[in-house]
Amino acid sequence: MAETSAASPKATSKKMRRQEAEALILSAAEKVFAEAGFGGATMQLIADVAGLPKANLHYYFPTKELLYRQVVQKIFQIWLQAADIFDQADGPEEGIGAYIDAKMEISRRHADGSKVWASEVMHGAPVIQDYLETTLTDWTNGRIEVIERWIAEGRMAPIDPRHLLYMLWATTQHYADFGHQIDTLNGGSPLNDKQWEAAKSNIKTIILRGIGATE
Repeated sequence: MAETSAASPKATSKKMRRQEAEALILSAAEKVFAEAGFGGATMQLIADVAGLPKANLHYYFPTKELLYRQVVQKIFQIWLQAADIFDQADGPEEGIGAYIDAKMEISRRHADGSKVWASEVMHGAPVIQDYLETTLTDWTNGRIEVIERWIAEGRMAPIDPRHLLYMLWATTQHYADFGHQIDTLNGGSPLNDKQWEAAKSNIKTIILRGIGATE
């Protein structure tokens, strides 16, 4: 009888249930950590928001710190995927423009995750300092190399790549981290689709013209 590497339906179903449970827990944890911070959040509160018994939380995530790190890693991985555009783009107008679009969409759809990251860093990164010193540092250095190449090719003004990256992060993530302020200034309502597109267009125009990447 020929051997098969395909997983059994039972195993596949179990894997799917686990993935669904973990996604549900991470979504609830993002919301709780964003509102209460690491210190104020409890596993019981996260379980209540997820609509699961506390024991289920501990089954998938034995400690609050492990769950917190997963929440932080999740938003950072989403940001990393958006940054792949840098490596694939022909130049700064396409690369940075698409990066702004992607980061703005992340701020719109993953606001809680962004707030968790911002709060952690503002408190001195007590839980994820090692992450900043390794993964974030390596990622930043890689993007700096791409920007420096564009500068050397005369595709953009000779600016400090680090400050450009800081500006991109601050600008795009502002729409998540200070969403309540933006909603208030927008008459008490979240930005609609048209307003989000206008925001992305304006940010791209200001930044790309400022660095000499477009007319």
